[in-house]
Amino acid sequence: MSRKEYQIKTFLFLLGIYCFSGLYAQTDSLQTLNDSLFLKGITTGDLPYLEYGPGADRLGGAKMTYLDTAVVLQVVDSLADDYIVQLSKNHKAFIPKANIQLSGVYPKTPYHLTSSWKVDGDAQSDLVSIRLDERLPYKSIQMINPSRIVVDIYGATSNTNWITQRRSATEIKNAYCEQVEDDVFRVIIELKHQQIWGYSIGYKDKSLQISIKRQPTRTALKHLKIAIDAGHGGSNTGAVGVYTRVQEKDCNLQVAKQLEKYLKRRGANVFMTRNGDEELSMTDRTLMLREQNPDLLISIHHNSSSNRSVSGVSTYYRYIGFKPLSVTILNRMLELGLDEFGNVGNFNFALSGPTEYPNCLVEVAFLSNETDEKQVIDPHFQKKTAKKIRKGIIDWLKDNK
Repeated sequence: MSRKEYQIKTFLFLLGIYCFSGLYAQTDSLQTLNDSLFLKGITTGDLPYLEYGPGADRLGGAKMTYLDTAVVLQVVDSLADDYIVQLSKNHKAFIPKANIQLSGVYPKTPYHLTSSWKVDGDAQSDLVSIRLDERLPYKSIQMINPSRIVVDIYGATSNTNWITQRRSATEIKNAYCEQVEDDVFRVIIELKHQQIWGYSIGYKDKSLQISIKRQPTRTALKHLKIAIDAGHGGSNTGAVGVYTRVQEKDCNLQVAKQLEKYLKRRGANVFMTRNGDEELSMTDRTLMLREQNPDLLISIHHNSSSNRSVSGVSTYYRYIGFKPLSVTILNRMLELGLDEFGNVGNFNFALSGPTEYPNCLVEVAFLSNETDEKQVIDPHFQKKTAKKIRKGIIDWLKDNK
């Protein structure tokens, strides 16, 4: 066993015994170890993410944020398939073990300082660049009325003495900061438009880069790139009709293909994550969508419940800034005569997690309900469904002119 492996095993062993037992404070040697050293983890793999907790339902732990690779984390414990990491004095998170590589035991740095900012833009987007002395973990939230993007950088202490904003940043109204805790540095970015059109966060060396999409200058369908995801596929069949035994993957694709046709008729540039019975993981789909960089994403699914009386249409969003799209689509879908299951927020669906583009998950109806199932398998109803989704998108675009 190498010295690094021995250090890691010893550190985790001691923490596992004492940190959560209450004996930690009584043990001088462990207190000294914990105050002076930390077990370093580095994010790795495709789409590493943090969770608020370990999670117990089919969607897993509620996701806190996606992270860039090579972000430095302080590992404090292990639980099943996750490591527990200390983000700051008062904040912990969970990260899948597959998304972190243990690097060794290192001396703790008493603080990490922020430096000057630059706010500017290029032909495509606005960019906020914040210099740090380490690739620290972060979390973003969206706020509305007025529209803002708020990013918390964990473990950072302000030494930002100026923020330079250039006129090339045309979507950012204001950018400023607050030290909300001793080791939590908050970035506030106010936008000029009410709709948040997407943003990405990552590092360039040790500079945190927040890239913000601008509202398209022309918001008609013919000027936009729209991604459509037909859920499931291959051996992942999804729900099954209780009477006809129709498979959800097929219903999803049928509606998605109709939506593709009706959007193209209006001149939209459409990207389909699948055109046939392909089997794609959520990571495959997300990376594909990141590469395509659409203006918005519509995910098509059909619902199911153990209670066969449950019925109706529903739309889903993860971030409050993307809610308006899900509302206009739901309003149009209800014109089909379906029951209203509802508009569901904070939904922990994988394709609702990315912040790069507004997105909406549409659960057309319940395959577990006899009345809904009869409509879902009707090709004429599938066409009407696609038209209503298109009208919902157009309504949303009109609201954002």
